[in-house]
Amino acid sequence: MNSTGLFVSIDGPGGSGKSTTVGLVCQQLTAIGLPVYATTEPSKTRLGNLIRAGTHTYQGMSLACLVAGDRHHHLAAEIRPQLHASSVVISDRYLPSSLVLQRMDGLSWETIWQLNADVDTPDLAVIINTAPAVLTSRLSQRGGTHSRFEDLPDGPATEYAYYHDAAARLTELGWPVCQIDNTSLAPADTAAIVIDRVLALRAERSAS
Repeated sequence: MNSTGLFVSIDGPGGSGKSTTVGLVCQQLTAIGLPVYATTEPSKTRLGNLIRAGTHTYQGMSLACLVAGDRHHHLAAEIRPQLHASSVVISDRYLPSSLVLQRMDGLSWETIWQLNADVDTPDLAVIINTAPAVLTSRLSQRGGTHSRFEDLPDGPATEYAYYHDAAARLTELGWPVCQIDNTSLAPADTAAIVIDRVLALRAERSAS
């Protein structure tokens, strides 16, 4: 999507270690001297904070529209400017999360895709997945769920299945998906896979 920076999205079910991976990747890329910009969805704007605090209030199409609007603003106000400044942008959640969570909220793939028409394709779309039993155990260990989606009956199993489906569909659509099953991987090992892919992409870009 851009000629200078790299846009990396990292998605996965609650309890998959996604945010831990984001932190490790950003820390290690920064340590080797790369300009890194860490961000998240929902964004840290007033709209993003409204979404984060309002998932019990807003559901279905209303929530999906709010999330899509936040994403379009996020791209315009944060992601694209940072890419033009040659940063490696690491986003904790992006469109793949919508294609899972909004489907769990009753919307079709086609509707979610249409709401997010014209959003940028990342240079690397990392999807971390973990066996449902491990997800359930991790959610319990961290003191409970963080959203109503994790509270749904069979929530971890549903997220696991939908993320696999999203990875397959996005790959068919030409997205550069890197799917990682970290059921038995240490956080550092998961982060190392992502870092290797990022460095390879930068090397390819420099060579071209």
